[in-house]
Amino acid sequence: MTSPEVFLYLTTRGHRSGKPHEIEIWFVEYDDAYYIVSEKREAAHWVQNLRAQPAVHFHLSNESSRAAHASIADDPALIAAVKAKMAAKYGWSNGLVVKIAPA
Repeated sequence: MTSPEVFLYLTTRGHRSGKPHEIEIWFVEYDDAYYIVSEKREAAHWVQNLRAQPAVHFHLSNESSRAAHASIADDPALIAAVKAKMAAKYGWSNGLVVKIAPA
């Protein structure tokens, strides 16, 4: 029997409404942080939300929610490493890399 896939659940605040919005997304761990990839890049609402308010909450599957700081990755070496991990784990890595750093 295989274990269920673990997802990251990210809660952002709406950049217009201020209401909480949660997404379920694939992730990888790297250098004491979690990384997710936005296929729609800047057009994704959750990316727009975290740009306006980088204080977010997240949890992994059945864990408790934790506070974190979200940011768009801009270091080319880091982006390449994260994309390689995403490709190895999921066979996909095309998009904007976002760092979720636990508080």
